[in-house]
Amino acid sequence: MPFEAPILRPIYARLRQDIVALRLMPGTKLSENELAHQFGTSRAPVREALIRLVNDGLIEVRPQRGSFVTRISLRAMDEARLVREALELAIVRRAAERGIPEGVRAALQASLAGQAAARDDPEAFTHLDDAFHRGFAEGAALVGVWAIIEREKAQFDRIRFLSLPAVTPVDVLIEQHEAILAAVVARDPGRAEDAIRTHMREVLRIAGTLAQRHPHLIVDDLS
Repeated sequence: MPFEAPILRPIYARLRQDIVALRLMPGTKLSENELAHQFGTSRAPVREALIRLVNDGLIEVRPQRGSFVTRISLRAMDEARLVREALELAIVRRAAERGIPEGVRAALQASLAGQAAARDDPEAFTHLDDAFHRGFAEGAALVGVWAIIEREKAQFDRIRFLSLPAVTPVDVLIEQHEAILAAVVARDPGRAEDAIRTHMREVLRIAGTLAQRHPHLIVDDLS
């Protein structure tokens, strides 16, 4: 019988975040015994968490060898980008058509200021980046759609962490965020869509460069 919260969920969430944030690098071997000791639990919920991470494409099981963090797949990253782009286009269009509450607008502007302050901290910047995008979903009453994006974007996020700040200048991302917000505030759905589309495709510009720099971390399987 599968384990559920409160035992499983924090284990799964912590391991997933450690993989996405590259605290657990591609190729790292994961031991059920060591993880059970780390989390102060039995092996069963750890095993269930690892199974879920296999389904997420973040862990692979090698027969007779064990469980390992997968290399980053550019194909999986691009699939996640396509899903995210389609859903975020719908989110910002609705936000621009209907407008967003003043409190949400203030929170988005505060997120932009925080991003500038966190330019040298990839994890803090990425957290603020996610909060910015989630803010539009909240403002458009589409939080359930953001939950789908959150489930699908793990490979996309690993590329983001690897690219910051050396390959993807933070100032470029902030300028793109400002363009998205300005279009939504101006109630211009077409411009908002163009802005989010440009932003989502930024990762394609740097993916090949990252694959060349880090062939031990990335599988270039786009072609």
